[in-house]
Amino acid sequence: MLPATATALAVLAALLAWPVPAALARAGWARRDPLAALVCWQAIGLAGGLSIIGALLVHGLAPWGHSLPEAWWHWVTRQPAVEPVRGDHWVAQTLAAVLALELLGVLALSWVRTARTRRRHRELLELVVRPGSSAPDPDETLLLDHPAPVAFCIPGARPLLVLSSGMVAELPGEQLAAVVAHERAHLREHHHLLLLPFVAWRAALPVLPAADRAHDAVRDLVEMRADDVALTALPGPDPRRTLAAAIVASAGGAGGGVPAGALAVTGGAVAARVRRLLAPAAPLPPAGRAGAIAAALGLLLVPTVLLLLPAVA
Repeated sequence: MLPATATALAVLAALLAWPVPAALARAGWARRDPLAALVCWQAIGLAGGLSIIGALLVHGLAPWGHSLPEAWWHWVTRQPAVEPVRGDHWVAQTLAAVLALELLGVLALSWVRTARTRRRHRELLELVVRPGSSAPDPDETLLLDHPAPVAFCIPGARPLLVLSSGMVAELPGEQLAAVVAHERAHLREHHHLLLLPFVAWRAALPVLPAADRAHDAVRDLVEMRADDVALTALPGPDPRRTLAAAIVASAGGAGGGVPAGALAVTGGAVAARVRRLLAPAAPLPPAGRAGAIAAALGLLLVPTVLLLLPAVA
């Protein structure tokens, strides 16, 4: 039964490595509901890693039992294999261990490096910023002397929301409030955690085109989600136009003012975000969102069931 399980997991891993991410990246509904699309991307990443590692592990341990838990226990306790052990079984075990260590190691390393970079930038900024008395909610916003219109947030245990003096001087009050609302959405929903697995995926598998596609898609969706959350906090007759104007006004200062590891209002595909704000598509209906969430849960359940079903059967 394990050879069939390994084959099914390998097929699923191949689908999640290329055609499924490509289809989701092109899907028009994703921009209509960025939150549901982000859930699907997280499921693709988790299910893809579980499938490829599971396929290798199942094939490598197949001679020791008829299910993964049984074979793993027999292998750990050094019981004799019930079927002949070939070289490809040892190779599969080695590849499974190497890939698991690489993915987890790169994820941990990305976390450490990003946290270290953000901490360094936070320490430097705290030396030069001052309370933003001319910005909305000065107790939560810091002002940086910089002539270009720049706004960004640095997430973490002590998050910072920073506006440049150029931003405060150039943008009218309603647009400035839109920028602040966008950055607060990043911090409140911890969007940096949604991005981190795909930063690690791209670093671990640089030759895989799907890794770049997934990273770019998640980055754009995170910004669109922050736009949507910001709109709910903006007063006025046309908050969409206000936020779009703020993004366009900020785009010219996005080059050198945003530190690495920060999330900025000018992140992602700016032109696509502005078009989405000014010409919004119909929201995804509740049934569509429920279907997307169900598909994400299904993606996570399929490899789990394939790995455990032989033991139950």
